[in-house]
Formats: sequence, structure tokens, C-alpha cells
Amino acid sequence: MLRFEDIHFQYPGATQPALEGVSFGVPKGQSLGLLGPNGAGKTTLISIATGLLPEQRGLITFEGESLADLRQQAPDRVALVPQDNAFYPMLTVRENLRFFAQVQGIDGTRLREREAFVLAFTQLENFTQRRASELSGGLKRRLNLAVGLLADPEILLLDEPTVGVDPQSRHFLLEAIRNLQLEGRTIIYTSHYMEEIESICGHVAILDLGRVLVAGTLADVLASAPPVFSLRTKQALPTALAEAWTQRFGCEALTGLRYRLPGVQMQDVTAVVAEAQAAEVELDAWSWGQQHLDDVFMQLTHHALRDE
Repeated sequence: MLRFEDIHFQYPGATQPALEGVSFGVPKGQSLGLLGPNGAGKTTLISIATGLLPEQRGLITFEGESLADLRQQAPDRVALVPQDNAFYPMLTVRENLRFFAQVQGIDGTRLREREAFVLAFTQLENFTQRRASELSGGLKRRLNLAVGLLADPEILLLDEPTVGVDPQSRHFLLEAIRNLQLEGRTIIYTSHYMEEIESICGHVAILDLGRVLVAGTLADVLASAPPVFSLRTKQALPTALAEAWTQRFGCEALTGLRYRLPGVQMQDVTAVVAEAQAAEVELDAWSWGQQHLDDVFMQLTHHALRDE
């Protein structure tokens, strides 16, 4: 178990703590999606886990041992793949890998083995002589991941690893991360894409204002929320219908022409669909039942995920 126990942190001069009693865990060899609005404390928590910030109060442990002590004994057991590209643009792919390998004390036969592995794993073999600055956005993300995997870490912290990439590259990266978990790595994954978390993470923790709102298995978190009626339309709801539904059902507009009506009960569903059709609203899809992760997130935080 990788466990965060009663973590507190306050930046110098700040009037409010960035983290206030954060506690949750992820079983060894599994993945946890760490979610929260901007300013929730996710980056601070990851920075403490990687040693970039000190532990002011509380303890992070892995298999019962202090993670800080483990990092001192074997720094390569923990790796961070940050949101920003962590390599040198003017160096080639191979030069970057060799530089960061040597910084971590990887040389000789092990350097050749790890270099070959990460190049094959990220499918960068055909780009070894390409300057990093000349890579596409998706290939840069692959190189970022390759650098993070050089030391063969047991714990991997991934901070928005698919931000700004095309759908094909995103699919590749998600499959690669699934494979890393299958190999037994413990992963903490932050993302602004709820569908990514639902796709690859078996555990979830949602933070806001430095506190844990909910944590547990993905199945338990989704099951804990009451059933809700949601729909997706081909055009925005007419003003009159939106106002009527807001008054009667608490209608909330989500991104992508999606709406959730938490006040709708199962017996109301047929009538609500009929009202939409009478208002000439074309429905792409509708459902009543278990909520998606973004629904749970918005109920708990009262924020859209991209709110500042």
C-alpha cells in the first residue's frame, strides 16, 4: 500500500493551508486517479511525494516504510512524469535518454538495456536522432514518459501525461500506462479527462481546498452517488425548457451539450423525454442510473474541472 496519512502543508506567507489532513491509499501494483479543481492541492501533494517539497506534518508510506526514507535509500524507486516536458529541446531523443540515465547513475550494460526498453516501450526507435524540439506533441509526451521510466521505478506519478495530444497519441499513452500497471507498478495519475481516469484507474481520490472529499475504489465512489437522469442533445436547450427544467429538476448544463437533471425520478423519465421531443430538441443519448465520474466530481466540488 502507498499511503498518505494526515498530510498537512502550508506555503510561507499563505493564509490558508494547501493541504489539510489529506489521507488515502492505493494498493501496491494498482493505479489511483487524483482529481480536483485547480488549486485543490494535487500538485503540492505530488511534490511532497517526490521530495520536491518537505513533509511538514503527516507521513507518506510505502509497504509500511517512510517514502522519504525509501527515496534516500533508492531514489530510482519513485519517478515523476510532469505535465511540462522534462527534457532538453536541443538534444536528440537518444542524447536526452543518455543524459538523464547518467544523472541517475545508470551506465554500462544497464544503460543499454534500459535505453532499448524505453525506446521500444514508447515506440521511439525511429526517432532517436531527431532533436526533441522537432518532435510532434504526441512524441514529446512519449519522450517525457521514456525519461521517467529509465530507472525502472516501482512508484510512478503521472501529472497530466496526455494534455495537448491528438486522440491517437492519447490512446497510445493510455495503453502504455495500463501495461505499466500490469507490470506491477503503483501509479498515481492526475488528469483533466474524467474518461481517462475511469478507463485506467481502479481507485480514485477527489481533493478540493486541500481536503479529501471522497476516496476509494472507482466502483464504490460511483455507486455511492444516487442515480441521476442525464442527456446529450444536438443543440442547446431552448431557454423556456431550460428554465422550466431548472425550476422543477435542478437542471445543470455540462460541457458538450450535456445536461443532468438530479431531481428527475425514474417515473419522470418518459415525460421528460417527451417534453424534449415536443420542444423539437434532438436527443443524442439519455440515461437514468449510475452516474459518471464527472457527475460525482461536480456534485462534490461544485466546480467544472477546468475552473480557475
